[in-house]
Amino acid sequence: MNKIQIHDKYFEILLENDTISKRTRLIGIQLNVDFDGRCPIFIGVLNGSFLFMADLLKEVAISCEVEFIRVASYEGTNSSGKIQETFGLSTSLKDRDVIIVEDIVDTGLTLAHILAKIHEQKPASVNVCSLLYKPAALKNPIAELTYVGFEIPNEFVVGYGLDYNGLGRNLKDIYRVV
Repeated sequence: MNKIQIHDKYFEILLENDTISKRTRLIGIQLNVDFDGRCPIFIGVLNGSFLFMADLLKEVAISCEVEFIRVASYEGTNSSGKIQETFGLSTSLKDRDVIIVEDIVDTGLTLAHILAKIHEQKPASVNVCSLLYKPAALKNPIAELTYVGFEIPNEFVVGYGLDYNGLGRNLKDIYRVV
């Protein structure tokens, strides 16, 4: 499927699943090296990160814990600028190595909100691991953005966890709007 339709929009492949898998494997290897002998806590940002987080953790061989938070800021194809939050961490982050796993960093507003909440708990370290990064869309610099799968243009994308009004998360490839 090179072109697909979701709702009223058409999309074409931007990143194939094989390419995503290879890059995810490399990020996992780097995390194993960087956190060797430590036990970080991975915090997945739902809903979008669930596929990337699952595949990434299959490549992580170090001891680790896993938590999820749910945050949303999109309406249709645009960031609303308003953050809807269900924070819900059940584990203290004090003196812990924290790795936030995101599907995409675009404006950085949602991530800045998450980081502020996490830093309140005084972790030992905080790193962000994002599958996708749109530098042209960034409004709020993120110093903790340490691990990036792919830098992409400022285009709306779906697939591999990312959706357009609820649909498209299940696609194995990542598509861009045409």
